[in-house]
Amino acid sequence: QVQLAESGGGSVQAGGSLRLSCAASGPISSFNAMGWYRQAPGKQRELVAVIISGGSTNYAASVKGRFTISRDSAKNTVHLQMNSLKPEDTGVYYCNVRNLISSDQYWGQGTQVTVSS
Repeated sequence: QVQLAESGGGSVQAGGSLRLSCAASGPISSFNAMGWYRQAPGKQRELVAVIISGGSTNYAASVKGRFTISRDSAKNTVHLQMNSLKPEDTGVYYCNVRNLISSDQYWGQGTQVTVSS
């Protein structure tokens, strides 16, 4: 089945930057959306950013202007560039691929992002 390999998490000071990457392998041709979710301690998992086939993107209001999602189609990889990080960005970030019609989806294992003040 589909496998998602996440990388790029870590610890940074407020105002710093991190770049998350998610490399997908397996039968992924039917999936037309790739994105990142995050879950802070004691909170529900929430959408951070998504990119759709054709290049359309959507961001959570809290990250607009700071985060950028992009896709390298040739390498089946999605990236999340996170700038001007804030302590409230702290959480486990999960890569997600999805078929918007069938709702089939897969999740990565998650990568920890910690932003200190």
